[in-house]
Amino acid sequence: MVIRCVLAALALLLAYLLFWPIEADPLAWEPPAPLAVSRAADSDLSAVQYLGVGAGVGPEDVAIDASGRLYAGMLDGRIMRFDHDGSGAELFADTGGRPLGLDFDGDGNLIVADAIKGLLRIDPAGAITVLATEHDGVPFRFTDDVDVAPSGMIYFSDASWKRGLHDYPIDFIEQRGYGRLLRYDPEKQTTKLLMANLNFANGVAVSPDETFVLVVETARYCIHRAWLSGPRAGESEIFIDNLPGFPDGVSCNGVDRFWVAIVSPRSPVMDFAHPRPWLKRAMLRLPRSLLPAPKHDGHVIGLDLDGRIVTTLRDPTGQRFSLITSVEEHEGMLYLGSLTREAFARIARPDR
Repeated sequence: MVIRCVLAALALLLAYLLFWPIEADPLAWEPPAPLAVSRAADSDLSAVQYLGVGAGVGPEDVAIDASGRLYAGMLDGRIMRFDHDGSGAELFADTGGRPLGLDFDGDGNLIVADAIKGLLRIDPAGAITVLATEHDGVPFRFTDDVDVAPSGMIYFSDASWKRGLHDYPIDFIEQRGYGRLLRYDPEKQTTKLLMANLNFANGVAVSPDETFVLVVETARYCIHRAWLSGPRAGESEIFIDNLPGFPDGVSCNGVDRFWVAIVSPRSPVMDFAHPRPWLKRAMLRLPRSLLPAPKHDGHVIGLDLDGRIVTTLRDPTGQRFSLITSVEEHEGMLYLGSLTREAFARIARPDR
């Protein structure tokens, strides 16, 4: 009797995992083998200095104003401002959403990609203006990262036009490409679509000469280059592929380096499931807590302007600083944001 009950329960569980209706329709995708990144040249990321300790949780990105003050957006919607050494925490603004990407324009305004509120501008006094919340009638559901070009044009990503802050992991499994790269013209107050069909569009970085812009496709372990001028204007290509983890933020130091934050190593479970849509459907029927979670591993990659890896920083234990979401270079230092930490961090650029 007990055996029959157990078998019946297992049969019901199997039927649920295979046939219960879900709102997602996963595609088959064959993940490429990750790049063999040399560990011999790694710099020790564990030497980071904590900044802004206790000011808030989840300082996703860090921006530096013309006076050297530091800004970080927190999980609860606050944007905190700090002295150059991370002390003197004070409230700069509260978006009421989730501020992610931050960058200053030429007039000293902080441009914010807020996952909930859209593309925002915050003046030096902390007054908030909404710049854009949709493109061509399709709302932004997850405004993610932003980079202001020397020309004043604002490049930003909408990670998904279908799912927002609380259900975006479904996009990673489904692989149907709801992400977009866009440009906002502050003078005309208009948006333009540059790339679509991205699987979680994330970090954005403009090249020093503004001939191209990079956008991270997190769920496919790669970074795209969209050409803005020259003979290939309007075209796009893979800048670097097969990364060893999930790339998050990308930034440019304006001279010779793009910095990429690898928020977590790749998941063997997800890579196994991606070519098997039936298995991904079963995974989506599981409680969210049973899905693969990010691994605590600190990893930063430095690329030259042609997409070659020239620098890596690692803390594979994740004990010192991990779940890194952004990297910003300023005066020879790298400032690191994090998804879950109660501090951001900085470390000297290793090749300087």
